[in-house]
Amino acid sequence: MMQSNTKIKLKSELGLIITILYVIGAVIGSGIFKKPALMAGQVGSPEILLGIWVVAGIITLFGALTNAEVAGMIAETGGQYIFFQKMYGEFTAFLYGWGIFIVIQTGSIASISYVFAEYSQYFLHLPRFSPEVEKAFMLHIPMIGDIYPIANIGVKLVTIGLISVLTFINYLGVKFGGHIVAFFTSTKLLLMLFFIFMALFLTSGNTANFSTNIPFADMPQKSIFLGMIAAMSGAFWAYDGWNNVTYLAGEIKNPQRSIPVGLFVGTVIIITVYLLINLAYIYVLPITEMAKSTLVAADAAQKVLGTIGGGFVAALVMVSTLGTSNGTIMASARVYYAMSNRGMFFKSIGATHPKFFTPANALWLQLIWSALLVLSGTFDILTDMLIFVSWIFYALGAAGVFVLRKKMPDAPRPYKVWGYPWIPIIFIVFSFFFVIFTVYSDIVGYIEGRNQMINSVFGLLLLATGFPFYFIFKKIYKEES
Repeated sequence: MMQSNTKIKLKSELGLIITILYVIGAVIGSGIFKKPALMAGQVGSPEILLGIWVVAGIITLFGALTNAEVAGMIAETGGQYIFFQKMYGEFTAFLYGWGIFIVIQTGSIASISYVFAEYSQYFLHLPRFSPEVEKAFMLHIPMIGDIYPIANIGVKLVTIGLISVLTFINYLGVKFGGHIVAFFTSTKLLLMLFFIFMALFLTSGNTANFSTNIPFADMPQKSIFLGMIAAMSGAFWAYDGWNNVTYLAGEIKNPQRSIPVGLFVGTVIIITVYLLINLAYIYVLPITEMAKSTLVAADAAQKVLGTIGGGFVAALVMVSTLGTSNGTIMASARVYYAMSNRGMFFKSIGATHPKFFTPANALWLQLIWSALLVLSGTFDILTDMLIFVSWIFYALGAAGVFVLRKKMPDAPRPYKVWGYPWIPIIFIVFSFFFVIFTVYSDIVGYIEGRNQMINSVFGLLLLATGFPFYFIFKKIYKEES
């Protein structure tokens, strides 16, 4: 039974180590096992591929360092939503929170958990209906296209089951959920380091792979520049999630110190692991093989571990995605919880469980909406649309450091961003150009017939669905106050 007592506060039970592991676990999901193959085909060069992972990592680190100043200054549950409220006012904060709920985080939960279910088929036989039955239940959604709710029904049921179990675990307490994060993050790091060690030191790879390019004529992306932009987008997808820890600020011990340290240490570890695992891929697979691979991690593991390589990668991806999904479920519900407690979401979603001290109703609502996204099968399309929107908010968050230094000059700042003002400026400028070139790449791809829709434009339209809800909640809040 969901509770409705909104006066009970969440408890601060997460320490520094859990915070660091949370940052790592929230980022390392399935992207690093899938994106390098696509990126290899987009850039055609191992040197450029490695360079993109480094540049994307450094930009992510700059964003984390900038975000850490605000996180240390405003240590409240809801994180970035609260930051935007203080920086730009309620409207911008609501649009961010609405985007988080409608697809950015719920779509991520659905997408990451779906990858877990897909890889479970390596060990389990999951049922599915015949193509004729799947087509009989087809629905058409304008601007999205045809969807098949009962397609891959076995995978979808496992996905929803996983989200349900993890939601229940987080319903039982943030400390319990934190221990789950710590266990699965530690496990996947150890498995990844084992694979990296085996690939780099115990196999007969070829150092010539690091300097052998794909012939330009064989590359589907005829523009190296557009290829690099597309590959950068893939790298950023793999790095995404670094700011989720701010949503948990109210439940972290000494958040003014733990969040900045967690963001910095966690991001540095992620960059190091990503660079090492890409070195391992390239060492055992020429760039031409990487580009043709449907799952580069499995192909590389087969060369490293032989016939057990496929099973090893399947297990690794399942452990990785389970941990990431758990962390995303844990943190994201705090955004809707914070919105509700400020009169900008359904009132009951601001409830705190009197025994477990968790945002119970927010967790259950998140489960229901994520499950609907899973059944719709549209989560990958929707998240592709809103990756672009996420970077607009990242830029706004970094610019907010300047806003708050002017609006709240005397507020205590336990941590001030290193290299101010240049680190935030570099991140903001990069974010701006990344957003512009993403739109440009989408339009060119649409004109050339490579894209079925202009994802960035539709992402903005999807975000705009929050406009009427903002005024509805604003009106209700005024009437009740």
